[in-house]
Amino acid sequence: MDVEAFLDRMPFTDLLGIEVTEIGDGYAAGRVEMREELAWDAEGTTAHGGVTFALADTVGGAALLSQVEQPVPTVDMRIDYLEAGTGDLSAEAEVVRLGDDTAVVEVSVFCEGTHVADARGVYKTG
Repeated sequence: MDVEAFLDRMPFTDLLGIEVTEIGDGYAAGRVEMREELAWDAEGTTAHGGVTFALADTVGGAALLSQVEQPVPTVDMRIDYLEAGTGDLSAEAEVVRLGDDTAVVEVSVFCEGTHVADARGVYKTG
């Protein structure tokens, strides 16, 4: 499976502008540029929590794809929002457990260097 091609064919990530910038050996990084359409406030300066969540889920799935090279549907994901994201968002993900049926991935999300969210995703592997 061509992991990069698979990620490039996801219409939802294209809509949001999510880009996976690094992927390999159970790790992935990505980003999304803040723009008015992604905001929850009228001023268009603060990212909607759903954008932060989508970035975490996409980058988390990418980290796992680097190890299993097959589609990995999300079973469950929880996120803790630590601060508002008021600029471009970036994320780093690492696989912490790879099982035959499920895997667990931890994701940290940052806004211009400030830690704004932590997520933990469970994905189907088998």
